[in-house]
Amino acid sequence: MAPTAQELLAAARELQPALRERAAQTEAERRIPKESGEALLQTGLLRAVQPKRWGGSEVDPWVFNQAIMTLAEACGSTGWVLGVVGVHNWQLGLFPEEAQEEVWGEDPSLQISSSYAPTGQVEAVPGGFRLSGTWAFSSGCDLCDWVFLGGIVPGAGFDMRTFLLPRSDYRIDDNWQVMGLRGTGSKNIVVEGAFVPEHRTHRMADGFACQSPGQAVNPGPLYRLPFGCVFASCVAAPAVGAARGALRALVDQAEGRFSTLDGQLAAEDPIVRSVLARSASEIDAAAASFERHWEELLALAEAGAPMPIPLRARFRSELAFAVERCTRAVFDLFQVGGSRAIFDDNPLQRLLRDAIAMRAHAINNPDKAGQLRAQVELGANDDAFAGFL
Repeated sequence: MAPTAQELLAAARELQPALRERAAQTEAERRIPKESGEALLQTGLLRAVQPKRWGGSEVDPWVFNQAIMTLAEACGSTGWVLGVVGVHNWQLGLFPEEAQEEVWGEDPSLQISSSYAPTGQVEAVPGGFRLSGTWAFSSGCDLCDWVFLGGIVPGAGFDMRTFLLPRSDYRIDDNWQVMGLRGTGSKNIVVEGAFVPEHRTHRMADGFACQSPGQAVNPGPLYRLPFGCVFASCVAAPAVGAARGALRALVDQAEGRFSTLDGQLAAEDPIVRSVLARSASEIDAAAASFERHWEELLALAEAGAPMPIPLRARFRSELAFAVERCTRAVFDLFQVGGSRAIFDDNPLQRLLRDAIAMRAHAINNPDKAGQLRAQVELGANDDAFAGFL
């Protein structure tokens, strides 16, 4: 029996102490440690949005977003990997049934990493496509046996797809030497002339239209949601968690830290108190935006109603601005954390680096997401947004 929503959230909370203890190890190894990866699988967290027919929990995205936030509060890298890898179990549910069977037929616990930017070459060949090139930033790839790669099919029109490849068709190039999200192992994927059959592809336009082949066997409301919103929420949620972690760290440290200038207890410093209160409000508002928009979208999905473009554009913009607000909150909290905040063993500096790296993801760019919303508000053609909303 797959875990319920309540059991998944409880499991996420129970993992926090161990993840905090392993945070330094996670950064040193530049990937999620074996113990953490096993815990994500054993608790069912990685399979939270996997179809029930494959043994997943098939919970709604807000539940999954909360689990991601909870883990990221303890370790930004682990929360990030849960979000980015875990959401792929949802997307595979949109692929044709034959592709789902290939991946999960013998072992439904197998995981998929990704790199969606279409940086490789795609050639149309009989029965499918041939891929070559290098794709970057494949978070959690060491934990996975398959990969999603983005590519554009040559020919008339804009046909961007996700291509599904087994581990035997690619190699991992370890180039992950970075300042933030060090433990995500977001390495390069290198492909040399791999054949991908038609059924192992998913059209971006189908995800945008909420009409994907996998819905024939996964008809629940979870799989009627727009790809752009589901994926974006899972790469935005870790920033909320990181900000909560920074808030907790400041509170814990302020209760026992005294100023070397005037001997004042940090917890009694009005500047510290002001920053703490403002940051807490920003973080709470960011999380509330997730919940509010998911309530609206899920109600539509359950009713079998269309997903309005203005609502989707608003949500995408709000997600990116939530990341921006949380990143600023972490920076503000770090600034009042005292000189000890710069030490390697202080979670404030780690969470700040992680938040900056999260904000750097293209999906989390508030200017780009804001432009999408503004264009919709100004009456631009829906076709211009296929796949991004």
